[in-house]
Amino acid sequence: MTLKISITLNDERQPVLSNNADINTLNPKELMLYAAAKCDMLTILGILRENVELLTEFELSVEGRLSTPTIVAESRFLHFNIIYNARCPKLKDQAVVSRAITLAHDKYCGLVQMYRQIAPVMHEISIVTTEE
Repeated sequence: MTLKISITLNDERQPVLSNNADINTLNPKELMLYAAAKCDMLTILGILRENVELLTEFELSVEGRLSTPTIVAESRFLHFNIIYNARCPKLKDQAVVSRAITLAHDKYCGLVQMYRQIAPVMHEISIVTTEE
């Protein structure tokens, strides 16, 4: 079974669950994915600091493949996949955003580093521009 949690930036540039989901409805394993997603996004935003306006949209999803077909106490994560989808106003902004994502994923996000001790962590990055 695969679990997936997605977060986006709200109008105040704060990470929130996608689709107006309620954090109180998440089970403990989904909360683990949420924690990784939020930590990773906050790390990226911290790296971008004054360049955060380079992101017109940003969605970060964390998927976790469980060892069982349903969620039970014995379920453990076999691997994780982090999907970064960003939209920038200009083509030149892609390099800055890509660098921030890569630094957070590979080096600075503590939860991503901790999850690597649990199971393999893969990632996908997609950055598009709105510039014509």
